[in-house]
Amino acid sequence: MVAFLKSDLFLRFFGGFVLGAVGMFAFQPSEPPALVSSAMAASDATL
Repeated sequence: MVAFLKSDLFLRFFGGFVLGAVGMFAFQPSEPPALVSSAMAASDATL
């Protein structure tokens, strides 16, 4: 198990997963949540 955790295959897979997760949060569009009504979203936009 320790050899697998130190293997190049696992490290590349885990590194790609971490980069993908960071990218999903960093490049997430700034849209209001789907559960917010349009009236609430409009009032937030005027602030």
